[in-house]
Amino acid sequence: MSSQLHELVTALAAPWVMLSPRSGQLTGSGAEGVYARDRRILSRLSVTVDGREPVPVHVDEQGAATHQYVAMLEGLGDTRHDPTVMLYRTRTVDSAGLTERITLVNRSRTAVDCRLDVALGTDLAGTAAVRSGAAASLPELAPLPDGPGRIRWQNDDTRVVVTADPGVSATPHVEPGEEFTLTLRVAADFPPSTTGFSIEPPAERTPYDVTLLCDDKRVERWLERSLEDVTALQLADGDDRYLGAGPPWYLTLFGRDSLISSGMLIPVDPALAAGTLRALAARQGTKVDVDTAEQPGKIPHELRAEVADHGGGLVLPPVYYGTHDATQLWITTLHKAWRWGMPADEVRDLLPNLQRALTWMKEYADPDGDGFLEYVDESGHGLANQGWKDSADAVQWPDGTLAAGPIALCEVQGYAYAAAVRGAELLEAFGTSGDEWRAWAAALQERFRAAFWVDGYPAIALDGAKNPVAGRASNMGHLLGTGLLDADEERTVAAVLAGADLNCGFGLRTLSTAMTRFNPLGYHTGSVWPHDTAMTIEGLFAAGYPEIASSYAQGLLRAAEAFGYRLPELYGGRGTDEESTPTPYPLSCRPQAWAAASAVAVLVAALGIEPDVPGGTLVINPASVAPWERLELKGLRVGDDVLTIRVEGDEVQSVSMAAAARVR
Repeated sequence: MSSQLHELVTALAAPWVMLSPRSGQLTGSGAEGVYARDRRILSRLSVTVDGREPVPVHVDEQGAATHQYVAMLEGLGDTRHDPTVMLYRTRTVDSAGLTERITLVNRSRTAVDCRLDVALGTDLAGTAAVRSGAAASLPELAPLPDGPGRIRWQNDDTRVVVTADPGVSATPHVEPGEEFTLTLRVAADFPPSTTGFSIEPPAERTPYDVTLLCDDKRVERWLERSLEDVTALQLADGDDRYLGAGPPWYLTLFGRDSLISSGMLIPVDPALAAGTLRALAARQGTKVDVDTAEQPGKIPHELRAEVADHGGGLVLPPVYYGTHDATQLWITTLHKAWRWGMPADEVRDLLPNLQRALTWMKEYADPDGDGFLEYVDESGHGLANQGWKDSADAVQWPDGTLAAGPIALCEVQGYAYAAAVRGAELLEAFGTSGDEWRAWAAALQERFRAAFWVDGYPAIALDGAKNPVAGRASNMGHLLGTGLLDADEERTVAAVLAGADLNCGFGLRTLSTAMTRFNPLGYHTGSVWPHDTAMTIEGLFAAGYPEIASSYAQGLLRAAEAFGYRLPELYGGRGTDEESTPTPYPLSCRPQAWAAASAVAVLVAALGIEPDVPGGTLVINPASVAPWERLELKGLRVGDDVLTIRVEGDEVQSVSMAAAARVR
């Protein structure tokens, strides 16, 4: 069996997730398994009947958390060509574990007598060990009988219990037209977190009351599937909800990922962003710690219950701060939440965190004092790159040479500019001067204009010698809408983004085909990431380039259709000139938070919805060119009201607002 995620079916109710091949059989190989809280709970769960494996026929994904595997049983029942004895495995993950109902159905003319066996096993490997391949050498733990119909496995810190009714082996006698069911329940106990952070399910998982009618039915299906996955990805820190980034590797709180995702989803779930902001603010840096990359005011990169050894020398502590953009994104997400109606008292409670985050940009994010935000891993075991493209080869010259650090990414400067300006607006709204930060932003803008432009576009970054790293890449797309660029500069960037070397027809390539080391299946060197494309689409619509934005949105729709409307974390960037559907990226998480959230981001950007609840205004300015002609969207949350909007072309046909109880 393959270890690659793209071949596996994912059932999810965070923090529990099951990754299975289409046969439904977990064989103990690769990434297959039942996972929870960064631990593989089961690595083997296979069924045989009379010593033979069922023949897979169909997988029915009935929802994010419930799947049914259909198989036929050869050698049983009638001898006609029609299958008459079938096995149905209906599995559901929930917030506390897994339930699987294994049902043998006899539609033959004679009674069936057989032996049904369920084989179970676990290595209790950490997700980091599974991803790196280190788990392949781990032995299965010895099962411990735990009473009738119960099996237990236990190591120093985790206990797994499987209950089987009537047992893991049975010899049913099934008359024609009858059926027999064996039910499994998998649960686990976990050690207390050593960091005070734990990966918990939300108190309740309420589906979104959002409806969409569109002349392009792909848009409806994309939004529906995306919101279903967002519901399944929700976790909680006490009463505050956030999104786990993606199963199985990243199903926890990430600064950058959770902020971008919840920020995109503010129009449908404002309380999710508020919860994410509070959960991260509670762990905002207070001291300088080289080992964890913590600094005063800094927002963390990721939080886990234990150390994560990813192999190759990458060892991340349970609370790790190695991100150079989450702090700015925290500020801009707070500003957006406020504009969409986050209650003033909740915003006010976070103002001290806002002040500390702004101060971090000036006093710690620019260690050499040149006026740009740059990073370098000082620990020797952390991330070499600390923007969203955090792989080791993410920042390179056109000939493939890796840029030497410290690295000042172009998009990090854009986020910082936006954070300073929007942070200043927040401070002023609550009675504090923002002049310092407006001046800081203006100075950054001038420095950026002088240092970053190369060959007619913004460089990917400045390297350690302050040379602009040339090469066309998706990074520049994140500058649109931040305010860092003037109108002429935005026009130039939009023209570059319109090029076929970046627009592959399924989305935005992370790296241009003109680059020597372009690889359509390179993690950050030619693949397509839906959130990267969606953030660029937001900027293109905001800057007034709807044709280019709509072209990219159509690309995401093509990809969504190809992936059953559950967009993965990333996929291949060969493009529509070379393939009719995008090549999957083998280790891509699917679903993934910011990929799912991108559906909402694209819709809201194309509709031009810009509320200012504190100011009492709502602007709706649909793009002159959009991926659809007619659309009605109901269920957007603007303050305490629910917005319904209907458009045809670029004309607003109707807008209505209805009061609604606030969701917490």
